[in-house]
Amino acid sequence: MSGIVTSNVFRSSGVIAATAAGINFESTVTTGTTLSVEAGNGYFIDTTSNICTVTLPGSAEAGDQIVLVDYARTWGTNKIVIDSNGLNYQGQDDTFVVEYNTSGVTVNIVYSGASKGWTPISDDVVTDAPVAPRTQKGIFGFGSAGGKLGVTNLMNSSGVIAADTSAVGTARNALAATNYGGDKAIFAYGNDGSISNTSNLVNSSGVVASDTSGVGTTRTDLAAAGYGGDKALFAYGAAPSSSVTNVSNLVSSSGVVSADVTGVGTARRYLAAAGYGVGLAIFGYGRTAGGTTEHLSMTNLVNSSGVIGSDVTGVGTARNALAAVSYGEDKALFGFGNGGPGSTAEVSMTNLVSNVGVVGTDVTGVGTARKGLAAASYGGDKGAFSYGDDGGGVTNIKNLVSNSGVVASNVTGAGGTARVYTAGAGYSYSA
Repeated sequence: MSGIVTSNVFRSSGVIAATAAGINFESTVTTGTTLSVEAGNGYFIDTTSNICTVTLPGSAEAGDQIVLVDYARTWGTNKIVIDSNGLNYQGQDDTFVVEYNTSGVTVNIVYSGASKGWTPISDDVVTDAPVAPRTQKGIFGFGSAGGKLGVTNLMNSSGVIAADTSAVGTARNALAATNYGGDKAIFAYGNDGSISNTSNLVNSSGVVASDTSGVGTTRTDLAAAGYGGDKALFAYGAAPSSSVTNVSNLVSSSGVVSADVTGVGTARRYLAAAGYGVGLAIFGYGRTAGGTTEHLSMTNLVNSSGVIGSDVTGVGTARNALAAVSYGEDKALFGFGNGGPGSTAEVSMTNLVSNVGVVGTDVTGVGTARKGLAAASYGGDKGAFSYGDDGGGVTNIKNLVSNSGVVASNVTGAGGTARVYTAGAGYSYSA
């Protein structure tokens, strides 16, 4: 050997071993179900698609070191399992199960000798995950006003809704919309004269694309929300037979709608959804297939992988045909709708959702009571409710929501054609 050796130590056998400063990270990201590792190396492990079993060396000397990194922050969804390959791990033999199932972890282990074997010198969670910029503008689209509409209305970063943009895509109502891909939006499903699974992508400039058809169960009266920072989810609604469903469809970060996922939560229609926390979402309220006695006070939380949780019941007045929007960067708000059990009255009522998904009690009396409205985020941390039916007919009333969740009084005549059963979403990182 020639040259200078630095940042290294001698093993007890006299062989030079890498220290922490000398760890060699493998350039290839591991995505497979198994990985055999060597001392002195670091490994990036991506468990997006599967659990990974990591097999440690069958022999080791004191001072041997290995680093394992949660490359895609997915170990909380698909864990890693460590096979200590005949050696001890933290004093336990290799019949004990060793696994790491927290997203964002870096595991740094060193071999301490035969007694304790491999010992973590750090297994820290990186809690400050990157968070996508918040959308600055909003878009409302489609709906009905004596007939089905295909118009859209852009909302700027100050919450001002523009005049109608003429129809692109099939006119329909009772659809849903949400943000995806960080700075884009998607409208999907609804009633165009028959029950539809048509979708229309919206680019980061607010331009609506032509129809894409044919993915997932055709349905109406559903809801949608973003999750995971750049993906989205459509869920629930009424199928062509008017039977309610709990079908959901994931939307990729490039706007591709996936096939049906079935069976989580009470099947229902006329509900609402919004994002909250970091990469999380919440669906809430609605009604089952029957009439006014079947209004619901019920929510379902969605994790950062798009998995819908079981029903949480009994918070706030049961109602349907409401809307929901994110605010304050990590919270959400359900608002308005059609009254409680046995009632057909429109309500002026909101419920705040905390950054851990807890729904607050009713806040009443701000803005005109109405149903069949929509909501969209704007300005990075604010939102707007707009449109709907106030019991006397369709409106284009707007109520802005501050970054602390306060709903403002009515702005009337705001933004194009008055209508009902429309949809809204945020888009664009640019103000």
